[in-house]
Amino acid sequence: MITPENVICVAAEWVVQPGQEEAVRRLLLQAAVAVREHEPGNLVYLAHQSPDEPSRFFVYEQYADDAALQAHRESAHYQQVVVGQIVPLLTERKVTFYRLLA
Repeated sequence: MITPENVICVAAEWVVQPGQEEAVRRLLLQAAVAVREHEPGNLVYLAHQSPDEPSRFFVYEQYADDAALQAHRESAHYQQVVVGQIVPLLTERKVTFYRLLA
């Protein structure tokens, strides 16, 4: 059973290298599909791109609990797409974790 106090929220802010915006956009869409299809512990996976600064991306995620977040981080699609392909294209990467309050 999912309880609010166990839900982990992830806020990721990325800035990509000049000229790599379309590649990261495409890869994020691919990652979102994989997360939604293969991760039952994922509650929300929303990727955003700034209309004013196209090199700036924001990803908001929610996981049912710590185990679901760990499963996400260990998944093949996360390792291959995010770690293997997106991260090398970033100039900045900030990830903050939160607990759901209400």
